[in-house]
Formats: sequence, C-alpha cells, structure tokens
Amino acid sequence: MTTTTTTLTAPFRFDVVGSLLRPASLKKAHEQLAAGEITAEQELEIQHAEIKRIVDEQVKLGLKAVTDGEFSRSWWHLDFLWGLTGVGKYDYHQSYKFKGDHTRTDNAELIGKVAYNLDHPFFDAFSYLQSIVPEGVLAKQTIPSPTMLFRDNRSDNWSKFYDSWDAYLTDLAQAYHETILHFYDLGCRYIQLDDTTWAFLISKLNDPDADHATYTKWANDAVTVINAALADLPADLTVTTHICRGNFKSTYLFSGSYDVVAPYLGQLNYDGLFLEYDNERAGGFEVLDQIWNHDAHKRLVLGLVTSKFPELEKTADIKARLQETTTKVPLSNLALSTQCGFASTEEGNQLTEAQQWAKLALVIGTAKEVWSID
Repeated sequence: MTTTTTTLTAPFRFDVVGSLLRPASLKKAHEQLAAGEITAEQELEIQHAEIKRIVDEQVKLGLKAVTDGEFSRSWWHLDFLWGLTGVGKYDYHQSYKFKGDHTRTDNAELIGKVAYNLDHPFFDAFSYLQSIVPEGVLAKQTIPSPTMLFRDNRSDNWSKFYDSWDAYLTDLAQAYHETILHFYDLGCRYIQLDDTTWAFLISKLNDPDADHATYTKWANDAVTVINAALADLPADLTVTTHICRGNFKSTYLFSGSYDVVAPYLGQLNYDGLFLEYDNERAGGFEVLDQIWNHDAHKRLVLGLVTSKFPELEKTADIKARLQETTTKVPLSNLALSTQCGFASTEEGNQLTEAQQWAKLALVIGTAKEVWSID
C-alpha cells in the first residue's frame, strides 16, 4: 500500500466520532439531580471531573482531536435542538424504531421562528472542554445537522410561523451559521454535524412504496440548508459530518447502500465525511468517488471499526478494506475511525469502557501503520 504523511488539519488520519460511554458516577448524578437529591452545581462538578478524565485518556491514546464524550447531554441531537430559539420539548408518545430495542419518547417541535440562541448551553460546555485540552490537541465539538429538524414531526408547525417552507429553511440555515460562528469565537476549530437523515432517505428511496418525489425534495432541501449554513465560514475552521445509521444500545435504525444519496452527499461543502462501513448493511465502496466528488481538499473518514460490539477487528482486514477503497478515492483523501460514537444516548452501547478504549487504540494503531505516522 502506498503511504502518505500525516496531516496537521482535521479530520485526522485517525479520528474520534464523538460520544463516549457515560461512567456510572455521571449516570448516578443525573438520577440524583432529577430526584432533587443534588444541585445542578453538584452535578456539573461531577460532569466536569469525568470529562477531564476522559479527555486525559483520549490524549494519552494519541488522538489529535478530543471530545467531551457528549457528557453534558442526554441525547446526541435533541439537547442541542432544544437549545435553539423557537424549538421546544414535548413527549412524542412514540419510541424511535430501533432494531431490537426502544428509546425514550422525547422529541422537539417548533414553537416559534427558529433562531440562534446566544445563551445556548452547549457554548458553556465547549468552553470547559477548550479550557482543559492541552496545546497541540483540538477540542472537537459535535452537534446535530440542521436536517434533524426535518424529521420525526419536528417541523410540523412551520406554517404557524412562516409564510413559506423556504423562508423556514432560510432561518434554520442562518441559526446554524451563527451558532457555528459563535463556537469559532469561543476557540473552536473543529466541528462536526451528525446526521441520520441521509440513512433515513436511503431507506425511503429504496422503498418502492414510498413517495420518492417527497424524499427527493428532502434531499435537495438538505443540501440547500447545509451548504447555506456552511457558507463563508472562516478558512481555519474544519467542519465535517457523520452520516449515521442510528446507534442506541448497540442497535440501529437504517440499512442500505449509499448509492441513492451519493449524488447529494457529493454536493455537500464539508471538509470531511465520516461514513459507516462496519458491516454489510452499509453496502460496498462503489459510490465513494461520487461522495468524495474528486475534491482534493475533502477527506472521507471510513468507519471500518464498529463501536457497537467489543470484539476487535483484525488489523489486516482493516488494511485490506482500505486498500480496496483506493480504486475510488486516493489514500491521501481517506482516514479511519469507528463507525459511530459509543453512546449516542446516555444509555450507551453494549461494551465496557476498557473495550471502548481498545477500539480507539485499534483505530489509531492501524492508521499509524497505513499512513506511516510516528
């Protein structure tokens, strides 16, 4: 395999998706806070201590970008959406339909015009992360894609507040644009927009009974909103996306090849795309060139190591799969990660923290061999 040197800009040759398993102490603190047994200040003290511990562990492993494990939130997406102006919380009365398990029934809805919120709680959470990350390591911030407000009835109320759907999308893109710029002002140089909408669209566009015209419009609207949110951002800010197929207690939501959404993914103006490729549900590598779209500045981060189960993949198998992809995308435009985070919700996947670190160590060790990184 032809080797290349490492890069000093994100996404890195070995990278972390975002969420990490919540420790028992943090779960207990959340329960105690809900029961009124401790104060919010006491819960935050425990949260910060655990974030410091897992940041130190990520740095010790050798990661060039680290996250707070999403320890300040319960859901990977809803906590952020609830923090936007014009978005409220309600009981959906339905569980999200994961294969083999069910979730809590929280959801988000429009309660007014959507807008940037200067007091969004994620800003304080990032500032703490930034304060404890050592020099030479990036603090990586994850938030859900704006497309996550399209889904699961979250935008049903748009016509109460807007004269047109396009006007709503314009406000949504602007809210995200301003939010990203404020993260930048706080020192963030690496942000990732997590997105299950593309996997949802894969399922719908492959369903012969679905209204394909509706879902094709969703795909086009997603491209419009995302690229508007990303327009004219600072040149030294890296923005990536993670195309997720669902991750709840080691279960999943969606299956299917990227082929039906590849033309849309190729239009997205991200610096990198994290793609799930840990099993046959993702399909093959045939469309990677469409997703990459021959953009010399874009990197595809292949999730060839599963975060759902503890068994370690073989390094030789990972290398072989990376070699297979180079017929579509140059090795210089590829990187390696787990297929997803380890705890998209606070319940977490079915493995231990030690097994989590072993998975990340496998990613790092394999990438160092492939790209000849010291």
